[in-house]
Amino acid sequence: MLAGVHRFSLPDPGDVSGLAAAIASGVIDPTNIVAVIGKTHGNGLVNDYTRGYLSQSLALLIGEATGRSIDVVRKHIPFIFSGGVEGVLSPHYTVLTASHETQVGGGKGLAIGVAFTSDLAPDDIGRQRQIDLTASAVLEAMAKAGIATADDVHFVQVKGPAFTQADIVASTKAGRAPATDNPGKLMAFGRAASALGVGKAMGDISAERAVGEAVLKDFTLYSPVASVSAGVEVRCNEVVVIGLSKHWGGSLTVAHAPMADALDISGIHAMLGDLGFSRGPQVPRTDAARIKAAFVKCEAARDGLVRGKIHTMLNDGDMDQQRHIRAAVGAIVASVLGDTALFVSGGAEHQGPDGGGLVSLIVERAGDIRA
Repeated sequence: MLAGVHRFSLPDPGDVSGLAAAIASGVIDPTNIVAVIGKTHGNGLVNDYTRGYLSQSLALLIGEATGRSIDVVRKHIPFIFSGGVEGVLSPHYTVLTASHETQVGGGKGLAIGVAFTSDLAPDDIGRQRQIDLTASAVLEAMAKAGIATADDVHFVQVKGPAFTQADIVASTKAGRAPATDNPGKLMAFGRAASALGVGKAMGDISAERAVGEAVLKDFTLYSPVASVSAGVEVRCNEVVVIGLSKHWGGSLTVAHAPMADALDISGIHAMLGDLGFSRGPQVPRTDAARIKAAFVKCEAARDGLVRGKIHTMLNDGDMDQQRHIRAAVGAIVASVLGDTALFVSGGAEHQGPDGGGLVSLIVERAGDIRA
């Protein structure tokens, strides 16, 4: 198997001309597309419909190119979009492909697996069913990708459902009360439960502790490779597992590093060194072309402090804390990578240490970059 990673600019949430041109020119075979992950122009909250707009636009394009209906496309390809490109972040989307081509290369190649849970109702969010279904889907995606062990998994992206106030009220009236009656908080419950599911599947959290009672309570529990978003455009948990496998070839590889807090770039620099990038405060422009995709998860620390000094992100009544942290951490990581087309997602409940997160990079191996 051979993985492909193609990143496109997104001038507006419905502009899929980049992918259309790549399909028309033969650069991408639309039948090989397995997932799309990206950043859209919205606020990233419950009422962010830019995510669904881009999903619909891509499904239409891929459906026309493959002769499949939109419903079939949506059931086989995860369209995982996070709203919010505050500060220097650039709206974009990354198309992941998998083909049966072979390419000479030693060791393990970039591997991609996808899976879907069954549909989730408002009263499933943040509870044991979501945890367990997510864990099963992660293992299914790993198996499909031929990724042998959790040590070879470097990024797990999950997109779960969000529900409006009307959805919550209807569920409550039907006798199925959700974990909270606040739509925004219910998104947090969903992210948290899904992250515990990833941790359970990876063995970072024991089955005995990956339970509904721990959701948004025991923050000592987290997955170091999970990145979870939620949106009203989906009704199940869509899972993309990215790692390394001996069954895949090619010149692409993937790695990840933790961020202990919002200012922690030491792990990023260490990872860059391991990937063969030159040492220095910022990746030189001559090396930046090796970076094919960058994924970042971040969170405003719940104790209200960053390295002992207070922050105001959790007290701001005008702007959600996720928008603050995306702008801040996005700028910090962009300054290291020299790249602003980053998938930076807030809401890192149980996804890395409290107040921290992770960075995962897909890159061309040193010496393998194509002209």
